Amino acid sequence: MSVSLSEQYEEKVRPCIDLIDSLRALGVEKDLALPAIAVIGDQSSGKSSVLEALSGVTLPRGSGIVTRCPLELKMKRSEDEDVWHAKIRYQNHEAEIKDPADVEQMIREAQNEIAGVGVGISDELISLEVTSSDVPDLTLIDLPGIARVAVKGQPENIGEQIKRLISKVIARQETINLVVVPCNVDIATTEALKMAQEVDPKGERTLGILTKPDLVDKGTEETVVSIVHNEIVNLTKGYMIVRCRGQKEIKDRVPLSEATDKEKDFFRDHPHFSMLYEEGKATIPKLAEKLTQELVHHIERSLPRLEEQIEKKLAETQAELERYGSGPPTDPEGQIAFLIDKITAFTHDIVNLMTGEELRNVQHFNMFSELRCYFAQWKDQIDSFGQKFNQRFEDEAGDYEMKYRGRELLGFINYKTFEMMVKGQIKQLEEPAIKMLKKTSELIRKRLLQLAQNSFGGFPDLIKTAKNKMENIKQLKETEAEATLRTQFKVEMIIYTQDSIYSNYLSNIKNKDDQESLRASAVLQSKQLSSSSWLKYYDNEASLWELMRHLKSYYDIVNKRLADQLPQLVMYLLLQELATQLQREMLHLVQDKNNIEQLLKEDRDIENKRTNLERREKRLKEARSYLFKF
Repeated sequence: MSVSLSEQYEEKVRPCIDLIDSLRALGVEKDLALPAIAVIGDQSSGKSSVLEALSGVTLPRGSGIVTRCPLELKMKRSEDEDVWHAKIRYQNHEAEIKDPADVEQMIREAQNEIAGVGVGISDELISLEVTSSDVPDLTLIDLPGIARVAVKGQPENIGEQIKRLISKVIARQETINLVVVPCNVDIATTEALKMAQEVDPKGERTLGILTKPDLVDKGTEETVVSIVHNEIVNLTKGYMIVRCRGQKEIKDRVPLSEATDKEKDFFRDHPHFSMLYEEGKATIPKLAEKLTQELVHHIERSLPRLEEQIEKKLAETQAELERYGSGPPTDPEGQIAFLIDKITAFTHDIVNLMTGEELRNVQHFNMFSELRCYFAQWKDQIDSFGQKFNQRFEDEAGDYEMKYRGRELLGFINYKTFEMMVKGQIKQLEEPAIKMLKKTSELIRKRLLQLAQNSFGGFPDLIKTAKNKMENIKQLKETEAEATLRTQFKVEMIIYTQDSIYSNYLSNIKNKDDQESLRASAVLQSKQLSSSSWLKYYDNEASLWELMRHLKSYYDIVNKRLADQLPQLVMYLLLQELATQLQREMLHLVQDKNNIEQLLKEDRDIENKRTNLERREKRLKEARSYLFKF
């Protein structure tokens, strides 16, 4: 880096780059995109040579995919000419590197550790920090070279895997895309430039780097000059051209410092490319200046948006953390208090659920509205059975003589017939009543389980314990309710009601049936029977209508008793009694001090989620602090 550039950026360059490097070291890039320069290129484009020339260290080389993980190359310029220091970080590993010759092997080992030995790739970052007097203040991210054909040992879709990894990085608006293209290929057909254009169609974030100018065919030099002059494929940030060590120079171990001198001589003396040298568009040192300027400018422009993103992400993280709560205490006394609070809130909600009041842990959760629908369905069933019975009786009235009449004289109603018909009708309702009871019981079970899951979310053992207690108590109370309901049907087999009640119902039905009696008389007369026959049928028909009135009257009384009996049983045994017993048994859990720690053992996913959120909150707060200080 030139002295003038060093002086110009002494107070500006390093702080800017250090800020972003510090944020990246915090892991903030997991939460939001940071300003960066990503280096992409087809395989054998000279990408590694450019990075080596900039950093002064040898990077992995070879055929096929060499860069198998994104490599963050952090270069820090030191004023001390005798200083050379490097550090490599990946996953939870960190190691000092004292000899530049060890860098290549350390990176290979890191890639094998992350992506496995072989040819696999990973999007996990390897960070290499190099401090030297020969490097620019710059941070680059090297990405795997774009492969078109899978080689032995590689998955068939390796090309797609690499493209997905590259796209993930270069698509970010915060990334400057450094596209490396050899001079001896058609720039318009290179895959790297195509990918950059897809995510940056205007070329505002893309800088082109032409490599291998010494391999240009004679007669095509002017085309290369036109490309660098931005006349072929336009990029807002333009192009640079460099000549790095070739394969023979690497094999002959030509030092990078000597290669830099040779590069300078090459461009300065070249008949076509000398103008590019004079314009400051050629050589690695000029590229370093350009990249440093671009990165610093990009960082400064991104800072306001970055600060806004951090504040937004921090607010989202804190809101999510609040939903997860602080988790259970670790000390015994704190655990007891925590469990008491949890169970108290749960039992309070049980009572509210059973009485139709507002809950603490769940909003808009009213079981009573559902129960009322079930109770209404039960009433509809009773009414429907009554209507079907009445209709059947009317349809069969003409066959009464054969089916129901005993030794009684004409006009008399046989009480045993009345009793038999009432009992038969009531008996048909018993099993539907039991089914409705079980249906309401199942609804209560589901809602209680939902309440437990909402109240004890994240504590699987506590949910399981509450669930077992609910199941046992619910089964006990349901059995008790079923037995009581069946007893009620046995009681209903005893035909009885108060005279005053029966008299009122009978009177009401008689009034309603006046018109029906007239209709029946008209029907009989229409049969054109003889006087004696008409009288016989009239008396018989009148007896049937009288029997119908008695049946309807008594069934209406039974209807009302049964319609209320099932809901009352449900509300008493499956709501009130169940809630009381469940409250009692849940509170007993606090007394078993040996089991409290197990009950408060959190779900691993919840625990991990909270831990990750806490870590995110911490790094975002630190990132915000860095930005404030900057």
